[in-house]
Amino acid sequence: MELTSEEKNELFERGFVKIPGVIPRAMVDGALRAINHSLGNGMNVEDVPRMRSQSYCPEIQRTPVIADLYNETPARLLAESVIGSEKIRPVTGGQIALRFPIATHPAPLAKPHLDGMYSPMNGVPAGTIQNFTALLGVMLSDLPYPDSGNLSVWPGTHRMFEQYFREHTPQSLLEGMPPIPMPDPEQITGEAGDIVIAHYMLAHGVTPNGSPNVRYAIYFRLTHVNHDMQKWESMTDIWQEWDGMHASQR
Repeated sequence: MELTSEEKNELFERGFVKIPGVIPRAMVDGALRAINHSLGNGMNVEDVPRMRSQSYCPEIQRTPVIADLYNETPARLLAESVIGSEKIRPVTGGQIALRFPIATHPAPLAKPHLDGMYSPMNGVPAGTIQNFTALLGVMLSDLPYPDSGNLSVWPGTHRMFEQYFREHTPQSLLEGMPPIPMPDPEQITGEAGDIVIAHYMLAHGVTPNGSPNVRYAIYFRLTHVNHDMQKWESMTDIWQEWDGMHASQR
């Protein structure tokens, strides 16, 4: 199973693509059951800011019920179709990303970021950039409407940042997000079982959840097997680690 040429073109031009119905309903339900069981055991209020940045339910994020959403579904084959067969490091777990309803209305705007930048709660050491190749998100909630904790993306920013880092070096990201004009964001809607594949360099954020429901999602950060040797070059040549995308660049 692989992305179609149309889906690859969308990934190339916009920096992301949504593929519907990838994860079987039984596996979605299994993940939800495990997460809700964990939440039912309670959590310390003091830990919530860290879990919001890193992962809720950390004791289950490396168990098969989570990791198999990637490893034992077409999600892995779809990712390999654009990054390359046997070119992705083994995936042993995922980020359990929950967004609880907010008390204020209307919801504030999402803020764009790139992953792997230091913040006090996200576990990234100060003075480092922990970049990777691709973000693969699995929807565990139906999201028919915006402003429901949706993943927000800024289409095309992967190419804008590539040009910026060519001119200012990738290490300039240590000083903060590049000061460039941003396009309008797009909130991704869909159904439980849909996945999103996004380039690491695509600006993204999370929309505050103005709905009455908890938003459930899992995020897998995919890294090319040679990434350590080319982590900075992959930010100035953004398809270097995407063997299956080379035809889309012609």
